[in-house]
Amino acid sequence: MSRKVLIVDDEPHIRALVEQALEDLEDLGIEFLSADNGEDALRLIVGERPELVVLDVMMPKMNGYEVCRAIRADPATQLLPVVMVTALDPAEERLLGIEAGADDFLAKPINQPEILARVRSLLRIRSLHRKVEEQAVQLAEWNAKLQDRVAEQLAQLERLARLRRFLSPKVADMIVAGQLDDPLATRRREVTIMFVDLRGFTAFSDAAAPEDVLAVLREYHREIGRLVGVHEGTIEHFAGDGVMVFFNDPVEQPDHAERAVRMALSLRTDVAALADGWRQLGHRLGFGVGIATGYASMGRIGFEGRADYAAIGSVVNLSARLCEQAEDAQILLAPRTRSRLEGSVDVRDGGEVTMKGFSQPVRVAELIGLVSARKAEGQ
Repeated sequence: MSRKVLIVDDEPHIRALVEQALEDLEDLGIEFLSADNGEDALRLIVGERPELVVLDVMMPKMNGYEVCRAIRADPATQLLPVVMVTALDPAEERLLGIEAGADDFLAKPINQPEILARVRSLLRIRSLHRKVEEQAVQLAEWNAKLQDRVAEQLAQLERLARLRRFLSPKVADMIVAGQLDDPLATRRREVTIMFVDLRGFTAFSDAAAPEDVLAVLREYHREIGRLVGVHEGTIEHFAGDGVMVFFNDPVEQPDHAERAVRMALSLRTDVAALADGWRQLGHRLGFGVGIATGYASMGRIGFEGRADYAAIGSVVNLSARLCEQAEDAQILLAPRTRSRLEGSVDVRDGGEVTMKGFSQPVRVAELIGLVSARKAEGQ
């Protein structure tokens, strides 16, 4: 890439002499441009972007000082090296040139070694200016990329915060990392739904102080949240003491029914321990669970700024009705859930039960425990 030097003088033979004096700069790849007046010089500077300007002082229309001031007034050329040349009194003209913004000053007749040394030095300085300018552009690009990355990470954090409302931390992290599909996209999938709630909670909340009610709910919900993380379930919603959790979405889980019953059994044990502490405070609360397996439509419901991740389908209603039927410490299973777990769980037949919203009675089973666990106890 050539380095352009603009020579501005209204006398052609002076321009030729300057070019001749600078011929020894061939090692720098110099290309000469020329103009015979200030207006043409400024146009060439904008179009050709020279590395240096050798500028005569005395010219028609615009003198050299006016051209130099115009160069310094433009942010794009304010660092462009300018060497001014004059045949007038060097001392007086040097002061005027410095005030106009010139970098160096030469007297006519031109001394070849002097102009060579001064131009070479200024071109070296200009090279450093170019590097600084390029680094500034690069730094601006890096800053823009950094700002984009920060904005993207903030968006991911916001998205992760929304996802953590519904999902276990592990699943939410996988989705944000792009390892799973968008959970908010609507789809149809077989899931296992689990409803849990506290027995006697309505009477308790009517009689107890609000602070006591909140304290009980915090302990209860904390334990549910912990076990949801352990078994990688998805929380659909909290409604006071009632909580709905589903499995096999957004992460596919071939053992989703087993995960649900394992969580239900752990939760029954943990809530029983909590209930002992509540009874010591005079609070009598029980615990029931309903679990059903079937197909549901999964996706987001709500509106901008307030949305929930939900499962829609009869399997949801069946799980809720089973939870209503369950007595204290009972875990009731729907037929499809029991069938998927045949041989791995110990159940007690609960007979056919008529439930609201279902035209036919539903045969329910009470979960006693896992077969493997009971075998181990027998040994």
